[in-house]
Amino acid sequence: MPFFSVVITVYNKGEFIKNTINSVLNQSFQDFEVIVVNDGSTDESKNIIESFNDKRIHLITTKNQGVSAARNTGIGIANAGYIGLLDGDDLWDKDFLKFIKEAITEFPDISVFSTALAHRYRDKVIPATYNFEQTKTNCIHNFFKSSLDHTILTSSSIVFNKIILEKTGYFDTSIESGEDTDFWIRIGMHYKIVFINKILAHYNFVPESISNTVFSVKNKPKYDKYFKEEQKDKHLKIYIDRNRFPLAILSKLERNKESFKFYRNHINPDNLRFSQKIILISPRWFIRLLLRIKSLKGEKLYYPLT
Repeated sequence: MPFFSVVITVYNKGEFIKNTINSVLNQSFQDFEVIVVNDGSTDESKNIIESFNDKRIHLITTKNQGVSAARNTGIGIANAGYIGLLDGDDLWDKDFLKFIKEAITEFPDISVFSTALAHRYRDKVIPATYNFEQTKTNCIHNFFKSSLDHTILTSSSIVFNKIILEKTGYFDTSIESGEDTDFWIRIGMHYKIVFINKILAHYNFVPESISNTVFSVKNKPKYDKYFKEEQKDKHLKIYIDRNRFPLAILSKLERNKESFKFYRNHINPDNLRFSQKIILISPRWFIRLLLRIKSLKGEKLYYPLT
């Protein structure tokens, strides 16, 4: 039985999947299997995956059901006790699994692990910024307290013990975009996170990816299933409110008054930054102007904590 099961989800990632798989095969820690779930790709992804001659790679091809169902399929057949997720266009540093294994040894009672991450654009690489200082390489974190600038869990930097699924459940297949944030919330409600303060994962910004093309608020999480829990946990409340904020702005941009009212009414303004409070009450034309300015600078205005 391998120590790690690496679950890679792929939908039309022919341009990237070879490098993604190689970033796993080239790990300095080699005790793993690779489960690649091809979610009904219509490009050359399947042929590229099949070109690898490595018995550790298991290819599962399904009809297109979405990333949540694809991840759930891979997780469900994983043989190892520890599962690492990796999107089909992202990359791991060669020592990613080595540092994760060392952290598991150092913290045997912790079940969820993650590393720092950098965003790779076509012409630049930008390290993610976090809202805490970490003097040691490995530290235990409360997910909600530590994810108010950039989430410390991502779908290409997380490794978890499969046992957590007994409490968290799997990815919610009813959410088309933002399903990962919903899953992180359920992890944060039950588990501490060991965060490795080294950039060992690289998120490739792909304009055509689901997270960058699914903009309708109807396809986003409502966060309504956490109403009771957030009243008991102020850090959870702050985290969810800061994720409601971009959805409220998106609702306003879409002229969806009902949706805007829903998100606005469930936000405690004290949990927002001053600039966010101003944007929340600003007219639509002003928000569109800000978006245009931010876009020219290559920045985002209202996306959640990713």
